[in-house]
Order: sequence, then C-alpha cells, then structure tokens
Amino acid sequence: MCLFCEIKNGNIPSYKIYEDDVCLAFLDISQATIGHTLIIPKKHFDDIFSLDEETAKHIFDITRKISKNIKEKLNVSAVNILNNSGELAGQTIKHFHIHVIPRYENDNLKIEFSSNKLSPEQFTDLVNKIKL
Repeated sequence: MCLFCEIKNGNIPSYKIYEDDVCLAFLDISQATIGHTLIIPKKHFDDIFSLDEETAKHIFDITRKISKNIKEKLNVSAVNILNNSGELAGQTIKHFHIHVIPRYENDNLKIEFSSNKLSPEQFTDLVNKIKL
C-alpha cells in the first residue's frame, strides 16, 4: 500500500488540517516552508492522468479554500500550488497530491523554470498539437 493510503487509513500519524469524505489535507513532514500542506484524494489515483473529474473539481476547490486560509492565518501574501505527475516530473509517491507552499519574504525556496525559446511558427505548431 502507498504511503498516502497508509496516512489516510490512520496507520501512519499525520498533522491533519482538513478532512471530508473525498479528500484529506495534512502538513508535509518535510516543510519546504512553514505551513507546507499536502492535499490528497482518499481514493487512490496514481496521478492527475487517472484522477476523475468529480474528484478533481472537489480537490481543487478544497485547495483554493486551504490556500486562502493559509494566507490569512499565516499572514502570507503568496503560495505555490504544485503537482508532480509522473516520475520524470519529480513525483516520488504514486498517489495524486497537491502541494500548497506558503511563501515568505526571504524564504530562500527556489522553484525555477528554464526557458525554451520558440519561434512564432513553433508556438503555432505547438498550439495546434495541444489545443482542446
């Protein structure tokens, strides 16, 4: 059984900040910044690709509510909302989860993106491949 399923089932202790029939939110044991929270569905989904629409809507609504609560209660002005889906993306626990990471002045947390320079033609080709 996966780590998050074990936490959900109460076999591994956690610091719960929210729970309902669909999801559970708890403090990440490796606090990237103070208040770093994980939100998981109670039903096991490996990643965003296997997540059903109803659960996705609920989890993102709860993510928004938790983010607003963290902003107010921890007096922060910003959060990062992250999900890693797939090993290449950095997913280490094969149970869909969202990170809410409060941001503080001078927290020294680095979340960086490299730049891929595309021509207008490459952008157009890319849009044509992935647009809904």
